[in-house]
Amino acid sequence: MNDKKTDHFDALIIGVGQAGKPLALALSEKGWKTALVERNYVGGSCINYGCTPTKSLIASAQVAHQARRSAEYGITTGAVQVDYPAVKQRKDKIVEQFREGIQKSVDKAEHLTLIRGEARFGGPNQINIALNDGGNQTLTADHIFIDTGTSPRVPEINGLDTVPWLTSTSLMELEEMPEHLLILGGGYIGLEFGQMFSRFGSKVTLIERGDQLLSREDKDVAGELADILMAEGIDIRLNTEVSHIGRNESGLVELSITSGNDSRTVTGSHLLLAIGTTPNTGALQLDAAGIKTDKHGYVEVNEKLETSQPGVYALGDVKGGPAFTHISYDDFRIIKQNLLGSGQASITGRPVPYTVFTDPQLGRIGLSEKEAQEQGLNVKVATMPMAWVARAIETSQTNGLMKVVVDAQTGQLLGAAILGMEGGELMAMLQIAMMGQVPYQQLRDAIFSHPTLAESLNTLFGQLD
Repeated sequence: MNDKKTDHFDALIIGVGQAGKPLALALSEKGWKTALVERNYVGGSCINYGCTPTKSLIASAQVAHQARRSAEYGITTGAVQVDYPAVKQRKDKIVEQFREGIQKSVDKAEHLTLIRGEARFGGPNQINIALNDGGNQTLTADHIFIDTGTSPRVPEINGLDTVPWLTSTSLMELEEMPEHLLILGGGYIGLEFGQMFSRFGSKVTLIERGDQLLSREDKDVAGELADILMAEGIDIRLNTEVSHIGRNESGLVELSITSGNDSRTVTGSHLLLAIGTTPNTGALQLDAAGIKTDKHGYVEVNEKLETSQPGVYALGDVKGGPAFTHISYDDFRIIKQNLLGSGQASITGRPVPYTVFTDPQLGRIGLSEKEAQEQGLNVKVATMPMAWVARAIETSQTNGLMKVVVDAQTGQLLGAAILGMEGGELMAMLQIAMMGQVPYQQLRDAIFSHPTLAESLNTLFGQLD
């Protein structure tokens, strides 16, 4: 196919993710001639590889788990069977529904052109595109936005290239459950997938080189979650290094592991790499535009998300920092306000709430106790087991704990970790209190509906007195 002529746009967005899509619609609605360049599916990692498919699968795993517990509630159901192809089919249907919705919104927008292909910079305001259907196209734009996201990181381990391995993306495309899933990495992805497949019926071994799961969390919170997962039958190996990967005589994946002075091997049917992500910047040829990256390849931006090249911005995971969908969407809001509104929005000091969708959920906002100590703050800390919560007892969901960090002088809530049923929802309630600068005493003395999770805050904050 012949190359297409150069076309000029007011705005050009590389990647139709959770920041790029709403930005494209907002700019085009204001009459900006806007181009969207996407090499694969619209919707970014959230819709296609992250939030939507994983939470759909987790929901199925939760049903299986609760069905096995039915006798605890006085209900007889018989043997629980997991039809994994049907589970995957449900997930695929939900993903396709979301993806089609995004595609329709893009298709019907005026002043917006979607181009399928791989983009790379040819200069500060020029993008060269290798089109998916053949040929090339060159575009120029007054404003360029990079929203290319990240991909799972592949570690350098001796022998890894001799065995098949999975990422969080490819694992969800399996047509049948792994018999024994080996997971490298004790972060959010490793824990969510580990518990999910354990509940589907897979044997799971999780290997973490650090001394705790979820390295950013306080040890008591991470330890409590580890105990919950081990009680469900997950084999967790902390302080463990993998020195070699290969196959045994039966064709199984074999890991040579070391923990202290102890060396041994573990085998499994499938291997999941869950040790972090790497930015999708390699193909962009950022040097051609004078765009700086950090040592890991993430695009460097200022407080208004502008790169080292004026007029070029980076949004979402590709710029590093907290890799969450809601942060990507907030990046869009900042750009929208600065280009179409008052121009005063900034990423400086914004809150970063997040939820780990294990069961129970871990909802987090603000500072952990460890972070507060590192900053030299004078704080008071309260913890309370979920076993003290009436709602948790009534529903037989008493695993976990609540933890809050409060400024000792002002009484202001600095952070919270809610590891418990609907932990993310209760965390959001505390985030609102932080936004409104509500001192903990008001939450301690508030009247909440009974029996709800919210009323447990009376007891939790009461421990600070």
